[in-house]
Amino acid sequence: MTQQIERLRSGAFVEQAVNVIAVGKPGTGKSHVAAALGHALISQGQPVYWSSTAALVQRLLAAKRDLRLPRELTRLDRYTCVILDDIGYVQHDRDEMEVMFTFLAERYERRSVILTTNLVFSEWNRIFKDPMTTLAAIDRVVHHSVILDMMSLESYRAKEASAEHGAAKSSKPTTMTNVSEVPSN
Repeated sequence: MTQQIERLRSGAFVEQAVNVIAVGKPGTGKSHVAAALGHALISQGQPVYWSSTAALVQRLLAAKRDLRLPRELTRLDRYTCVILDDIGYVQHDRDEMEVMFTFLAERYERRSVILTTNLVFSEWNRIFKDPMTTLAAIDRVVHHSVILDMMSLESYRAKEASAEHGAAKSSKPTTMTNVSEVPSN
């Protein structure tokens, strides 16, 4: 996977409108990888937009309500790459699902999207609810894509907590003085 990420850092994937999907359990570094790729693209002069999926969905819903969804999609089209973090955590209702699907369909084969998700594709029906919409969304996202499978990685937060817990157990506390035993002057 390290070689895949290094190749992606070149930025060639945005010239070909290739998507990147980082799939893994929480704490495996999906968002960090997306941020690193976004940073690499920005340093190459590419316009990049980062958003949580929930925030983008709300932005698109407001635009739809105000009858300016096409204008908002055009505005987002200025970015050669849109990074959507945590698509799997959002449980979309029908309107949310529609604007998310519209966004993905508009970018299909024209602009890149980087998605981070804790859901494997077989669980994307939790996002899009409707089986046909789920299949159509997956079809568009994966057609031209690089999939970073991070499911087998361990959570770095769990590792860090375990290491801290182990360090705390192995170090013996120094003698503590009870505040009530401290002599007063």
